[in-house]
Amino acid sequence: MNPKRPGGVWAPAITPFRHDLSPDSERFARHARWLLANGCSGLAAFGTNSEANSLSVEERMTLLEYLAANGVPAARLMPGTGCCAFTDSVRLTAHAVGLGCAGVLMLPPFYYKGVSDEGLFRNFSEVIERVGDARMRLYLYHIPPVAQVAITIPLIERLVKRYPQTVAGLKDSSGDWNNTAAVLDAFAGSGFDVFAGSEVFLLSTMRHGGVGCISATANVNPAAIHQVFENWRGPDADRMQEKITATRAVVQRYPMIPALKAIVARGFADPEWTTVRPPLVELSAGQRESLDAELDANGFVSPR
Repeated sequence: MNPKRPGGVWAPAITPFRHDLSPDSERFARHARWLLANGCSGLAAFGTNSEANSLSVEERMTLLEYLAANGVPAARLMPGTGCCAFTDSVRLTAHAVGLGCAGVLMLPPFYYKGVSDEGLFRNFSEVIERVGDARMRLYLYHIPPVAQVAITIPLIERLVKRYPQTVAGLKDSSGDWNNTAAVLDAFAGSGFDVFAGSEVFLLSTMRHGGVGCISATANVNPAAIHQVFENWRGPDADRMQEKITATRAVVQRYPMIPALKAIVARGFADPEWTTVRPPLVELSAGQRESLDAELDANGFVSPR
């Protein structure tokens, strides 16, 4: 792993909202500081589980500035900046680079389906060229189960060839280990860094030359996931991996974002954390009780 680049366990930090659905900057920064103090190497703010696509460009920029000014070093931030409109992506990316963020995590434009690699290349290229800053480090965000738009190996190869100092890596949230392994095999030793999109694949990713994971449940289980990252070469690595995989299996049986917020609300005794923006809805009382019981039976300790 290149020590100058991000690696380790990164959390797509969940975004707190007040009852009036406005973002709560102070709660956001407090959660971010807790994550950094409990095993996260950094934060992929405004990722999928941050409800990023329910936030305006202005809200994302304001929240990012608040984090950077309130105990969350910009060098430990990799905000999501990929939007359907490439002009929005340019604005968010230039803002993040200007703040000194470690990188940006960029979705492909995801409204139009069945687009070609040529179209995606043009999209990413326009963003890179228009930002025009040598400090920019772009991490591609491959999440076809949600975006329905894939980032292929030939597209990555073309982008890396054209922008070798800028296109730095990939988060693979395909949920398909064969895809992650293929990307790792294709770029082994090239300096193109691969993050697993779930801690379920963290140990396998590290054993195949990856650099870590960017995972939803790092919001609630960062220390245990970090232990796998730190000890992936050790004799207990498989046992530790099994434990974090079991916790993930419980959480993902529920709607992920409301479940994460319910766990944080319980751990911090702060019920306002359960608030989500429409069209999402919070877990029902029955779902919360079931989730708590399953986690307790699994030996999980809520964040606090």
